[in-house]
Amino acid sequence: MRKLADTMSTHSHNIDFKTAFTVTKEEKSQVKISGEIPYEELLKERTEAIKAFGRNLELDGFRKGHVPESMVVKHVGEMAILTEMAERAISHFYHHILEAHNIDAIGHPKIEITKIAPNNPLGFTALVAVLPEVTLPDYQKIAETHNKEKASDEVTDEELENKIKDILRQKVAYERLQNKAQAPKIEGELPTPETVENEKDIEIPELTDEVAKSLGQPGQFTDVNDFKTKLREHLEIEKKHEVATEHRAKLTDAIIEASTIDLPQILVDHEINQMFAQMEDDLKRANLKMEDYLNHIKKTRDDIKTDWTPAAEKRAKLQLILNKIAKEEKITPDEKIVENQVKDILAMYKNANELSVHTYVSTILTNEAVLKKLEGSDK
Repeated sequence: MRKLADTMSTHSHNIDFKTAFTVTKEEKSQVKISGEIPYEELLKERTEAIKAFGRNLELDGFRKGHVPESMVVKHVGEMAILTEMAERAISHFYHHILEAHNIDAIGHPKIEITKIAPNNPLGFTALVAVLPEVTLPDYQKIAETHNKEKASDEVTDEELENKIKDILRQKVAYERLQNKAQAPKIEGELPTPETVENEKDIEIPELTDEVAKSLGQPGQFTDVNDFKTKLREHLEIEKKHEVATEHRAKLTDAIIEASTIDLPQILVDHEINQMFAQMEDDLKRANLKMEDYLNHIKKTRDDIKTDWTPAAEKRAKLQLILNKIAKEEKITPDEKIVENQVKDILAMYKNANELSVHTYVSTILTNEAVLKKLEGSDK
């Protein structure tokens, strides 16, 4: 079956799409469309069906694409013509059916022809995934509870001192390793557990102004106080990011857990495909091939897909939830910001589709606005 957008209808249809076709709900947020197309509607596709076969048909005595219709029919057979007519008719009818029944379809349908014969109506079914219903919990209450429980992102004196000890310990261990590397080696000598020092057993030196000056890049620190001040600032940035990331994950996990969504497989597959695309891009930047990487970790693409499925399901659910919250809270991104970011991306990626980039940017900005509102940081 061709993709349903491959043909365009120029015919008028004498049919009530609402009553001629029934729609039943199936599991995994799918619906099944069932019905029949009258034979007179099918006949409207005959001329184009014959032309489609004739375009690539080559017979002795005729140029390609110039075989008479009668000979095309004789060569390919009436059943092949009828099947082509059926595919074209279904393609033309499908979008009218979706519109008549208010179906928000996603992806391509699985078409099954149930009845096809000359001078008879065409029977078919179409199984298609639809945007699932999302039943949200009291997300504001969940957010309020989690925001109260959010961990502090303040760096304590103890955390600062522990980090200083780690840095000094690593400095001494590195210097001793350098000294060993420069020492004369006895032929055939191999390191043993006794000759390799344990970092935990290293005596930590006192942090003096001279030691502080020797840390980092030359001239980076002037004395102990300068070192501690700059280290604390660095740790604060790190901790703010870690706490914010962990808080957001816990908050969204709680909302996902309390929501009800019958997730269609097509959305999970879409997320997995996105994850594969990201992985391939990362490997490409590292001059690695996917096949070589999979061989190295002794896994197949199917193994990876299985491993990623829970995360893909969570990502798909979260996007649906954020979409619905954005709709309920009337959250939309600033169009000027969207346009500016779209221009920047298109300047970097000349072949990118502008509509796709616009949708991507708008989604990212909307998601962030919703999450900030939930976290109470949108004010």
